[in-house]
Amino acid sequence: MTWNTPKPGEWKSEELSQGRIIDYKAFNFVDGEGVRNSLYVAGCMFHCEGCYNVATWSFNAGIPYTKELEEQIMADLAQPYVQGLTLLGGEPFLNTGILLPLVKRVRKELPDKDIWSWTGYTWEELMLETPDKLELLSLIDILVDGRYDKSKRNLMLQFRGSSNQRIIDVQQSLKEGKVVIWDKLNDGKEAFEQVKRDDLL
Repeated sequence: MTWNTPKPGEWKSEELSQGRIIDYKAFNFVDGEGVRNSLYVAGCMFHCEGCYNVATWSFNAGIPYTKELEEQIMADLAQPYVQGLTLLGGEPFLNTGILLPLVKRVRKELPDKDIWSWTGYTWEELMLETPDKLELLSLIDILVDGRYDKSKRNLMLQFRGSSNQRIIDVQQSLKEGKVVIWDKLNDGKEAFEQVKRDDLL
């Protein structure tokens, strides 16, 4: 499997991030639980083989993150039917310069909203990472961790593409000092087994 694997602290947001985003999608149902507003940041160093979003790898891609966009995100999040904010990319943890102020604001102004993030880092790698990454992690509720591994691709998995990736309850994991899987995990195992049986017929 081909991807880049950093040494602890090797990749620094302040050196890589250009403060840009690929897209912002309000009121969607695919990037986590409930109705969500999703912010796709620009730039990723993992370069997973089979990545569905290669266009997000460049830190110079997309458009600048602006105060106007932040105000729009906050206004959209304030809608009562919106459950929370999702951070994707690209790699959110290599864009902490723009995400930390946003997430802190959400926590202060809209404390009832939850925050999800995807990352190519594993939980264990993040535990050895730079203070800005650990601070962002501490403000997140749910983390989908790990590189996409196309050899472990499974279309029946909930909110992730390969079986090595985990949906982690961040706050409970930090409290217990170990990875705690999201208690609402519901992979389509029976459906996956049926697909395999059908393939054999």
